[in-house]
Amino acid sequence: MKSLKKKRRIQVLIATAVALLIATVLIGYGFRDGINLYRSPSELAENPPAAGEVFRLGGMVEEGSLLRGEGTTVSFAVTDGGDTVQVSFTGVLPDLFAENSGMIGTGQMVDGVFVASEILAKHDEDYMPRELVDSLEQHSYQTPNS
Repeated sequence: MKSLKKKRRIQVLIATAVALLIATVLIGYGFRDGINLYRSPSELAENPPAAGEVFRLGGMVEEGSLLRGEGTTVSFAVTDGGDTVQVSFTGVLPDLFAENSGMIGTGQMVDGVFVASEILAKHDEDYMPRELVDSLEQHSYQTPNS
């Protein structure tokens, strides 16, 4: 009788370990496209992304760099005080998007230009993502409002 209980206990432990392994693999598989790492223009210059890698780029929109193209295509430059990255976006920009304002875009690099699929702008005068503030402070970048 003890031998049967011991076998059953081992079987339950093995089944639990297999289920845990499968769950971990499925969670990792689900997150592979859902995790977008934030990068500043300086980090991009130091460590370029892999071809086709989707990531988030954040910084301040440079004054005088906003160019509106045909339709809803817009191009502008983003800086963190250290380096600058050209950005291209096709779509409707957020209402609060402006030059000398913080932004974060999701997209990928194509021929040296960040092609954004989504643009987020800061939603009030005081808020700025922590990563963006840290990056700007590291490069001693002063915003016009500071």
